[in-house]
Amino acid sequence: MSALFERVSRLHAQGHAAAPPGLWSDPRIDEIEAFIPAAVLVALVERERPGMLFLHRPATMRAHPGQIAFPGGRIDPGEDAIEAALREAWEELGIEPERVRVIGTSDRYRTGSGYEITPVIGVVPPDLEIRPNPAEVAQWFEAPADFVLDPANQQMKTIGIRGRQHEFVQVDWQGHQIWGVTGAILHNLAGRLRWHD
Repeated sequence: MSALFERVSRLHAQGHAAAPPGLWSDPRIDEIEAFIPAAVLVALVERERPGMLFLHRPATMRAHPGQIAFPGGRIDPGEDAIEAALREAWEELGIEPERVRVIGTSDRYRTGSGYEITPVIGVVPPDLEIRPNPAEVAQWFEAPADFVLDPANQQMKTIGIRGRQHEFVQVDWQGHQIWGVTGAILHNLAGRLRWHD
């Protein structure tokens, strides 16, 4: 068993044993009657300084074009969240499911676009070969987990949507602006895992 797997498993168990610590919520969910189940893989890379995998959606995509995301998508009939996250990571980045050591799931995040997303946390080896699917991935990158999970690096910003102002979380790392759903999930994970305690 790897040191990273053991550490994150312990942080996950401790963080999810208590009530949610001020989870970030999309203010537009009150307008949604039914949510589509989805899942994402929060892939932590086994390194001396562990990384976290992200991808850029192509600018041509209908949903969330150009945004930074975790690999993931809808949960198909007959799948659970873990199976869906692993399948999507395989389809989008070529990550074989058997190379992911799953730790568990975290808080579901409901979006203003009508999705209920379950983050699935797992550890992947450092020698993993990434083979992005160009139809779904414009580029991918790895950012340090200690950076993106540090509340000090999670900035609160404001955006106008349909004539109303909404706050959102943004993490800037080497020219990559991680915000929207991905920023919110990082904020919630930071509160659960308490990486820097």
